[in-house]
Parts: sequence; structure tokens; C-alpha cells
Amino acid sequence: MSEHRAGLVAVIGRPNVGKSTLINALMGRKVSIVTAKPQTTRHRILAVLSLAEAQIIFVDTPGLHRKASKAMNRLMNRTAANALADADLVLFVSDATRWTSEDDDVLKRLKTCRAPVVALLNKVDRVHPKEKLLNALAIMSARHDFEEILPISAQKGDNLDDLLALIPDFLPHSPPLFPEDMHTDRSSEFHAAEVIREKLTLLLHQELPYGLTVQVERFLEEESGITINAVIWVERDSQKGIVVGKNGSLLKKVGRAARLELAESLQRPVHLELWVKVKSNWADSEKDLLSLGYEAP
Repeated sequence: MSEHRAGLVAVIGRPNVGKSTLINALMGRKVSIVTAKPQTTRHRILAVLSLAEAQIIFVDTPGLHRKASKAMNRLMNRTAANALADADLVLFVSDATRWTSEDDDVLKRLKTCRAPVVALLNKVDRVHPKEKLLNALAIMSARHDFEEILPISAQKGDNLDDLLALIPDFLPHSPPLFPEDMHTDRSSEFHAAEVIREKLTLLLHQELPYGLTVQVERFLEEESGITINAVIWVERDSQKGIVVGKNGSLLKKVGRAARLELAESLQRPVHLELWVKVKSNWADSEKDLLSLGYEAP
């Protein structure tokens, strides 16, 4: 057991570079919700991967972003920054096809980080011609003294075996920190709320997904199946009508998509009931955020 390793691996980057997609791919299961919209991940989520020689605890974090105008955004930035402080290893994910000022911001934070940093150039399957990738790797190498730089595609699975092979060497010798059959620190209720929010984000357009959150009020497990009652909170009355849709059409679509996914992941029949309620300006009230399940770092 003395050769066994275990530790925290923070997955850091700007919004929408594929951090959650990467963790789900490495885990071989869905731990975090994924959409094409930035800032889909709002919470710190632990994903526990137990291998024969190591237990890797990935820390999925909200994307570090500049525009922290609301309390929720500031909370998300603090959550991501705190994950850096606790990490044994940092995986810095950036998009191989473009570098932005927000990537610069994340890199500045990493320069003061005590943990070793491995740079991951994600979405390499979109880099054409392939000669451009060599240039991107050279530029990344000049930006910081990274332990390793690895081109990957989280979506296609490119180089993920190589990534998994190098991570344990950076972790301290330790017995497993969590039970080996545990995959995440989050509850089934949390997962249900996130799946509902994912379906809403996929079906809604423009800015509305950022003005809503989901709270599970009842999660009842019985022999016949699981009953879930959830509230979708929005900030304004006008948003309520959009989420419900004409004759309840959008809410029905969201409910059906969420119910089917939850029934598959929970391996039980699911009865899901959704309500839409208004809580003015909840995203800019730390008190409301805490009452809705957001954690103060």
C-alpha cells in the first residue's frame, strides 16, 4: 500500500474550454453537466477515479472569468481559485484553436500556484493543418515552465490514456482518500438539479440560462421508483413565461429529457414534477445563493 498514491487534481481554465467534458471522459461516466454555453459549471465537483495504483480526485471547477459583475460570478471565481490552493497537481486546460485574454488571466494565477502544472491543449481534433499544432505547442512552452504540455481532445478521447498515465507520479504516497466504489462527492439530489439545469440551458437561448437555477425540494426513493419535485428559480416574471413556454411546451420538453436521463443514470423509474418560481435578483444576493445550495468557498 506504501506505493499507492492519492491526491487532488484541479482542472482549471477559462469558461468553455472543455474542463467538464475532459473529466467525464477520464471518468468514463457523466459526473458534470456539459453544454456549449460558457459558465455551465457553477460548483466545485469532485470526481473520484480509483485505479489499482492510485486514486485520482479530479476537482471540476467553474471557469475563471473576468466579468464578475454578480455575486454568483464572484462566488464561482473564488471557488475556482480555492481549488488551486488545495491541489497536488493542476491541469490547465486551454483551447488549441484560440488563446484569449481570459486564458492570460488564468495563467497569471497559475504563476503563483505552489502545485506543479500540466498544460493541456484541448480540441486538437479541430486544428488544421496539423503543422499548426506544433506552433501552438511551441508558443505554450514559452508562456510558462510547465511540467508537461499535452495535446488532447476530450471529446474524441485523443491522448487521454497518456494523461492518465502521467498523473499518478505527481500525487503523494497515500492510501485511498475515498471509498473505491465512490465516483463523486455530490448527492443524487444535486445531480438531478444539475441535469434539469443542463436541459434548460440546451433548450433556452441567449442570456436566460444565466438567470436561472434549479433546487430539488423533494427526492423520495420508493420501491416503485423515485419521485423528484424541483423548482426552477428565475429572476423576473418575464423569464417565467419563457421557461414555461407556450401552453407549457418548453417545460414539458425539459421535464421529459431530464426524466429519461435520470431514469437511466439512477437505474430506476423516475416521476419528475417541475415548477417555475420568481426570486428577484437571486444571482446577485449571497444570502439567496447560499439558500439555493451554492457554497461559500
